[in-house]
Amino acid sequence: MMNLIEKKYYHTLIEPLKCVIINNLFARSVIEQKVLGKVYVDNFDNPRTYYIVHPYGMSLLFGDCNNIDFNEKFKEYALNTNFERKKHEWMQAFPCNWDSVLSNLFGNFMIKSSDNIEKKEHEIIELNTRVNFKFNEQKYREFNLHNSSSDFHIVRSERHIFLDMKGSVVPSSFWDNEDDFFEKGVGFSLFYENKLASTAYSAFIHDNKLEIGIETIEAFRGNGFAQYVCSALIDYSIENRYEPIWSCRKENLNSYKLAQKLGFEPIKEIPFYRLSN
Repeated sequence: MMNLIEKKYYHTLIEPLKCVIINNLFARSVIEQKVLGKVYVDNFDNPRTYYIVHPYGMSLLFGDCNNIDFNEKFKEYALNTNFERKKHEWMQAFPCNWDSVLSNLFGNFMIKSSDNIEKKEHEIIELNTRVNFKFNEQKYREFNLHNSSSDFHIVRSERHIFLDMKGSVVPSSFWDNEDDFFEKGVGFSLFYENKLASTAYSAFIHDNKLEIGIETIEAFRGNGFAQYVCSALIDYSIENRYEPIWSCRKENLNSYKLAQKLGFEPIKEIPFYRLSN
């Protein structure tokens, strides 16, 4: 079975989640109830398989991959056979044993992101690649020596930015409300000709780790603003003894290249499954 559990039982996943060694800060945010999300297990009393969904649409499947009953229910969920899911999800699975299990489970419903196959949206599992990076401060320092411009100004994000920033990867997608964000998170915003152009912010903060979220308003893209506003957040992280964290889809070339420009080095690539709505 695949059962949705109540928040009061989320704490039971804290220890199992510690065994997941890929970047899972988004899943921690749900389990620790820093943001609203959904959690599914196979069995309430003695769970072996887990599925955590962050409201942004990122999800994590982990635990026992040979759980036949759960897997069959999960296949229905992933393919959205009942049209219950209203938006797509980006799923990671751990450990790697899951990859062959999911390949067999999804069969012809799974395509590579580069494939041009016409299927109904709810019949597609699109296979991408997610990259985890490690921050190299020395490389960042080399970049930052030449990182200056007078054409714009960067400020600590004010409260109105939470609602004013438009796009898909914005603070309101990762925090329940502006009060939570400004009490527990941090952001920096870049203004060009007195107009909000780009924002870099903490998508997640756990322990000494701060994961970076970044969005540039469409009209201002292509100007290199993201590197400057991200640099402000990285400086803040270093000054406050946070380790900057970056993960992205490898197929997102702009994010992938920007990460390396800012001193992040790719350390791990994992399958990244897009579950369509």
